[in-house]
Amino acid sequence: MRRFIDSDLRQWKESARRKPLILRGARQVGKTYSLKEFGRKEFDNFAIADLEKNPSWHKIFEGDLSAAKIRADLEIVLNQKIVPGKTLLFIDEIQTCPRAITALRYFHEELPELHVAAAGSLLEFALKDISFPVGRVQFLQLFPLSFAEYLEASGNHEAAAVVLGKPEGVSQTVHDFLCDEVRKYFFIGGMPESVRAYAETGSMREAFEVQAEIVETYRLDFAKYRPIVDKHCLNSVLTSVAQGVGQQIKYSRLAEGFSSPTIKKAFELLCLASIVRKIPSANPAGLPLGATASQGIFKSIMVDIGLLRYLSGMPVDMEYSRSDLLNIFRGAMAEQFVGQEMLVSQGGELHYWDRQAKSSSAEVDYLAVIDGRIHPVEVKSGASGSLKSLHMFLNSYAGSGGGMVFSSRPHSALPDQNIAFIPIYHAFSATGGKRSFDQITA
Repeated sequence: MRRFIDSDLRQWKESARRKPLILRGARQVGKTYSLKEFGRKEFDNFAIADLEKNPSWHKIFEGDLSAAKIRADLEIVLNQKIVPGKTLLFIDEIQTCPRAITALRYFHEELPELHVAAAGSLLEFALKDISFPVGRVQFLQLFPLSFAEYLEASGNHEAAAVVLGKPEGVSQTVHDFLCDEVRKYFFIGGMPESVRAYAETGSMREAFEVQAEIVETYRLDFAKYRPIVDKHCLNSVLTSVAQGVGQQIKYSRLAEGFSSPTIKKAFELLCLASIVRKIPSANPAGLPLGATASQGIFKSIMVDIGLLRYLSGMPVDMEYSRSDLLNIFRGAMAEQFVGQEMLVSQGGELHYWDRQAKSSSAEVDYLAVIDGRIHPVEVKSGASGSLKSLHMFLNSYAGSGGGMVFSSRPHSALPDQNIAFIPIYHAFSATGGKRSFDQITA
């Protein structure tokens, strides 16, 4: 599978300011696969130290954290040379050995010419409990396959190029084809194994089985969160978030039989594991949006739209057959899709607007920052007259960029109202995403 992360990794390799790399992301989004492929294609030698499969190797990181000593010890246990400039040293499942994370700073300070990369599941839990080498490590974030990456993995290379191109009108035939592919993606999702299962068999049921396995893996991980929070509470919160995508979060509604502080902790742990993404409300009067992000007013989306499908328990036959993409699962699938695409286009930061005025229900689904301007984003199938919140936003913030309305309708615009109606398959490129597969070697 060709991924956007491939070009990011290549840029990291060639950077004069390169530091040891930590690849972040939820479990099973493809971190290990991407780094293995990168090491195999881009280096003369590739050395992988899996610290979960080989717990005895943790002793290498005890005591003296000299980069030369660690390198020498790893050469012995791996039975291969680790040559600066020619070898990628990949430390996998690094979260199982916090001292190995600390050791990354010494690779930067003492052996900067060696390419060192690391990845792991539940990595954020380890990072919060150690003395982290701030300023001596770089990060990259890996998400599930975006819609364009899904098309590329499915062999639809020309369609992927259209989706990544400038949002503009296409023929009705192409539009219908892309909408049908979006419908498939709603249910298959972007988890690499799920996409691979569908690409190889043509069966959605195969993809669904992979989704069930992934969710079960997540649930098995819940035991690792204890005694921090009850695993039954975590499971209830996970299911409730999937069923309530797009709705403002009220902790008391996420799980029955647990206190709000317990539910809050469960929600925060799911966010820490990157299974759930918190989307806070922000004041669009200025940048950065994170400076005004609300701690108490927020909604959320799932890590992956296919896992949302599984966890929600929606009747697939009924929902898949709906004619309008915006009507599938009460519109929640479309909002998840746009949010998932925008997490990539917006660099992992996502906010929405909730008007803080008495008796006001005005709300804009997302905010996109493009070239220093804030654009309101709605996911709706309605005509201009029904977009009251969007009009209120544009009237209230005169310096904002034009409003975007994503739906399954063809591309159109209302220049006098500063609103563009954009097909949902352009959610990534329309909100500032600039990517291409042309620079990625197959």
